[in-house]
Amino acid sequence: MAEQYDVVIIGSGPGGYVAAIRGAQMGLKMAVIEKEKDARLGGTCGLRGCIPTKALLNSAHLYEKAGHFEQYGLKVEGLSFDWNGVQKYKSDVVAKNSAGVSYLMKKNKVTVINGFGKIVGKGKVEVKGDDGKTNTVEAKNIIIATGSVVRPIPGFETDGKQVVNSDQILELTSVPKSMIVVGSGAVGVEFASVYSRFGCDTTVVELIDRIVPGEDAEVSKELERAYKKRGIKCLTGVKLDKLEKSKTSVKVSGKDAKGKDVALEAEMLLVAIGRMPYTENLGLENTKVVVNPRGTVKVNEYCETDEPNVFAIGDVIDTAWLAHLASKEGILVIERIAGKKVEPINHRLVPNCTYCDPEVASVGLTEAKAREEGYDVKVGKFPFSASGKARILGETDGFVKIVSEKKYDEILGVHIIGPHATELLAEACVAMSHEATAESLSQTIHAHPTVSESVMEAAEGVHDLTIHM
Repeated sequence: MAEQYDVVIIGSGPGGYVAAIRGAQMGLKMAVIEKEKDARLGGTCGLRGCIPTKALLNSAHLYEKAGHFEQYGLKVEGLSFDWNGVQKYKSDVVAKNSAGVSYLMKKNKVTVINGFGKIVGKGKVEVKGDDGKTNTVEAKNIIIATGSVVRPIPGFETDGKQVVNSDQILELTSVPKSMIVVGSGAVGVEFASVYSRFGCDTTVVELIDRIVPGEDAEVSKELERAYKKRGIKCLTGVKLDKLEKSKTSVKVSGKDAKGKDVALEAEMLLVAIGRMPYTENLGLENTKVVVNPRGTVKVNEYCETDEPNVFAIGDVIDTAWLAHLASKEGILVIERIAGKKVEPINHRLVPNCTYCDPEVASVGLTEAKAREEGYDVKVGKFPFSASGKARILGETDGFVKIVSEKKYDEILGVHIIGPHATELLAEACVAMSHEATAESLSQTIHAHPTVSESVMEAAEGVHDLTIHM
């Protein structure tokens, strides 16, 4: 007889494993199916995304910092880096993180089944192992948490050597002398930060008229300015349509927004655009689950599909593809299954973080979007160049920008570029989730000296009351 569970989750990324733990906490019998060899847990985020990328970014940031130690009165002679050592550090972090997730599964008595999961009938999931053998588990509820994979771009196919994607670039055995990065979303600008810090001549190419196009326009402008200062070239409004490879280089060509020819050559090309939901061979045809035209699974505000007792979370659905959101979606689904009253996620309050150097973070509406929605907007802005703590850190690029609504003083959005931006954003998320006003945030006492004071000063700026500018 097949093993029976309250919930079977296909995929062990930040959505899947968090849902499994919450389910166990609520007394549900849980199982997670993971296709990774040796049942390595953590999904794309833990194994090939968030965690390894941020480890490389940390190494790059420290290396760059060490190159300017003299400004802090410190002496470093013969500074260099060991790329194999950098990669080992990254791999060790990934391994420990994955082992930590495995420990949590054992601690919470979640069954982990290694193999490829496929829905074969109502409440039935077939699991095929690496040895080709199959077994079937039964579930009262099924959660699809299979994430996303790199989307192939016609004409820019990767070979893992000269033309690489975001997975392949994590495993380079050496730092290329030069690199063209196609795409300036989080993946593109983060890897541009990493490899430029290690001496790679880096050029970022973006189809839209500004880099990190999903962010506030002023943030885009500031990041491009900071990159130019660091020697990273940014070409915007450029559509590339041709790729040529030789033994020693890659050449790309296309046209800019004015129709002018653009041609670039480098040792390596990183294709940092395009991911797609991973739904292949999941057996969705055996269910009433609807797949949208762009390949995502159709769900309602509770992540329920059209098939009763089948849910989908994370990168397979049409919400923002962010690890922290996938986790919250997983918790929402489990608590709903357990019979708790749950509220749909407010997607306007989902934070965005990009770990480039300087960091970029935001939550809520951009200034342009707020105006487009008809708000009477007031803005407060405070530069890190006026922050005592930022001067101490030697990281004065960037600013905090608060977008508020004039009539009720409600905070509509917070946009940060600069030191520890991705950490500072948490304050903004809490403030907005509690419907704080710019005035109440400005009146909240912040410790001195901290970079977080910049959030307070930006809030003061909404009412033209900034002290240190």
